[in-house]
Amino acid sequence: MVIKSVNLEIVCGVTSKLPDTVLPEIAFAGKSNVGKSSLINALINRKAYARTSSQPGKTQTINFYNVNESLYYVDLPGYGYAKVPIKEREKWGKMINQYLQSSKQLKAVFLLMDIRHEPSENDKLMYEWILHSGFEPIIVATKLDKIKRSQIQKQVKLMKETLKAEKGIKVIPFSAETKQGREEIWQVIEEVSK
Repeated sequence: MVIKSVNLEIVCGVTSKLPDTVLPEIAFAGKSNVGKSSLINALINRKAYARTSSQPGKTQTINFYNVNESLYYVDLPGYGYAKVPIKEREKWGKMINQYLQSSKQLKAVFLLMDIRHEPSENDKLMYEWILHSGFEPIIVATKLDKIKRSQIQKQVKLMKETLKAEKGIKVIPFSAETKQGREEIWQVIEEVSK
């Protein structure tokens, strides 16, 4: 995918009304610090357009990145971060749920999980939530560069088994460092946003 233009066009906080856009939307969900912003930066060929942080819970809004004036990458707030007050987490949860249930342009939801670990309870809940919202999540197994090549298939299998994933569910191993997996993710985005 050739990236000609990127613009952080819409930022929605917990009190904002969700936008009624006309372009296809591709959402990215995952727990805090799993690499959502790093993935978006890799997909848009920018080093630090989506703000990354070593501090979990940095993205507290729903951010709509207009890509090539043809679609939106939608960065959802991370979940499962303990240092954020419960009331705040509940607000984010409602905001994400409202977005998943009400967006008319949402074409696909990528669910990011760290390939090094078994999916957490929060990951399983989010997976179920996305399914319940009528989407088949596309799993992006992040931090691929942190494990040996020989461990990849074992970790992907563990993810699928832990999630009780349906047959045919797509799991794409990805590294923000090496960009491995980026072409495959672009391919999926192009297929679903036609």
